[in-house]
Amino acid sequence: MIHTVIVNFKKNTKNYFFSTNGLDLKCGQNVIVETEKGLQFGQVIALKEVSTSDIGIPLKDVKRIATEKDENQYQKNLEDASKALEVARKKVEELGLKMKLIDARYNFDRSQLLFNFIADERIDFRELAKRLAQVYHTRIELRQIGVRDKAKEIGGLGPCGRFLCCSTFLTDFNSVSINMAKNQMLALNPSKINGVCGRLLCCLNYEDETYSHLKKNLPKIGSIYKNGDTVGKIISLNVFKKTAMIEGKNHNQIEVDLENGSIE
Repeated sequence: MIHTVIVNFKKNTKNYFFSTNGLDLKCGQNVIVETEKGLQFGQVIALKEVSTSDIGIPLKDVKRIATEKDENQYQKNLEDASKALEVARKKVEELGLKMKLIDARYNFDRSQLLFNFIADERIDFRELAKRLAQVYHTRIELRQIGVRDKAKEIGGLGPCGRFLCCSTFLTDFNSVSINMAKNQMLALNPSKINGVCGRLLCCLNYEDETYSHLKKNLPKIGSIYKNGDTVGKIISLNVFKKTAMIEGKNHNQIEVDLENGSIE
C-alpha cells in the first residue's frame, strides 16, 4: 500500500492521484504538484491508501505544500491568463479565424499557456500561436474542444435544477443515444432531452440499464390486454408499477395491472 492524495487543480475539473512524497498532508491544503505539463497548483481533497496494482502507473509527486508566495503566484497566473485571453481574442479577430476562445490558463511555472476553443471545423492556428508566443515568450498550446467540454468548463444549472453533472463529478463523456430516450419512454422534444450544451442529456445513461431490465418481461406498446370483460390495446406502460394504460373499443382508457390478465 502507498500513501496518496487526490488533488483538484481547478473547480469543476477531474481529480488526480499523486504520491504524498513523504509529506504530512491534510485535506484542504494547497499543494504544488509535478505533472506532464509542468508544475501545477492544486488542492488536496482526499487522502487515500492504495495498492500499486490499483494505480497501475507510477504516480507523480507532490513537490511541496504551497506557500503564501505560491498562492500569490497562482492568483497572478489567473489574472494574467484572463488578460491573455482578451489579447488572443483580438488576434483571432485580426486573423479572421472562425474560432471562439473559451478560456486561457497558465501552468504554475508559466512554462505553458493553454487556450481552449470551439470551432465548427478544423482550424489552422499556427500563425495565431506564433503571434501569441512573440507576446508571452512561453509555449503556446491551443486545444479545440467540443460543446460538451465547453459546458464542463463554464458550468451552470441543468433542467433538474442541480449543477451540471459534467462540471461536478463526471470525468468522462459516455456515448448517449436517442434510443436511450425512447427506451425510457420520454417525449422526444429537444427542449426536454437536451442539456445546456445542446446535446443529449448525459443523465439518460444513468437509468437506461434499469429500464431495459424492467421492460424485459413487459408487453410491447400495441399489444392486446385481456382480463375477463376488460379488453384493450396497450398505449403506455409504467415499468415501475408494472401497469399499463389500455384503450378499449369505445376509446375509454383505464389503467390495468399487467400481472393479472393475458397479452396477445
